[in-house]
Amino acid sequence: MSNMGRIYQIDQMLGAQRIVSRGELQERLGVSWATLKRDIAYMRDCLNAPVVFDRALGGYRFAKIEQRLGPPYELPGLWFAAEEIHALLTMQHLLSSLDTGGLLGPQIQPLLARLTGLLGAADNPVEEVQRRIRIQAVGARELHLDHFQAVGSALLRRKRLLIRYHARGTDEVTEREVSPQRLNHYRHNWYLDAWCHLRDGLRAFSVDAIEQAEILDTRAIDIADERLDEVLGSGYGIFSGDQVSWAVLRFTPERARWVAAERWHPKQEGRLLDGGDYELRVPYADDRELIMDILKYGGDCTVIEPAALKARVAEELQRGLENYLA
Repeated sequence: MSNMGRIYQIDQMLGAQRIVSRGELQERLGVSWATLKRDIAYMRDCLNAPVVFDRALGGYRFAKIEQRLGPPYELPGLWFAAEEIHALLTMQHLLSSLDTGGLLGPQIQPLLARLTGLLGAADNPVEEVQRRIRIQAVGARELHLDHFQAVGSALLRRKRLLIRYHARGTDEVTEREVSPQRLNHYRHNWYLDAWCHLRDGLRAFSVDAIEQAEILDTRAIDIADERLDEVLGSGYGIFSGDQVSWAVLRFTPERARWVAAERWHPKQEGRLLDGGDYELRVPYADDRELIMDILKYGGDCTVIEPAALKARVAEELQRGLENYLA
């Protein structure tokens, strides 16, 4: 335990109990009598702590308020236990790894610099955490999010945005006025959930596909969270839609051990079948992303229903096979 850690422990013990013996303090802190004396002397001389030894009661206590002299006693306002320091260091490292596109860096760098300065006194420096903890973002796109600041500002100020958006699926570029609702980080990318005034409906826009963004003076309309979840959260993955179907997938016993612990959708249903197979039921409004996840399991996953999804997966498998038979 660090020096300040012991001092906070002493403060807590004296504050919670009327009297604390020397033996109790040494046992709780795991220190020698010489170290305990130095800590108490530091509290008295440097922090003006009103610690006194009560010979009649045989232990330490805080002096009564009316007996205290000098400036008021107060411990430093910001302190972390060793475990909390390790957690903050790890969180900082995770956040840096999450921000693969430089999205948050400019906004939080001053805060992280101050945090790093605070944590610099810890037993485990930032460099040690970075060396010991590895985060690999496999398949993450290299993002160039030039307009994130405008998107985030409009979102929080509740202003509309005029954006030029490149839809990769159709390779179409359109200009749209949108009312931003929330930002989602999903599969290493950022998406803006917004009401599209051009399409007159809710849409999810990939932030890295926004080629231009202008904040308008017009106030954004607000959509209830329940409606956002109903339209944008009811289907599978990032694709939205009101017409939801349920896919029933069956995995072999070998893959069941992994899939049973995976979360494909918040409303998914799963059960272990006789023989060791695993059945997974997930809702979807658009089958594109679901098909990609099904195909990665190859012959270990079978679509049971609906028939339309089963046919689409069979078609994709046939197309892939033709690439090797040609």
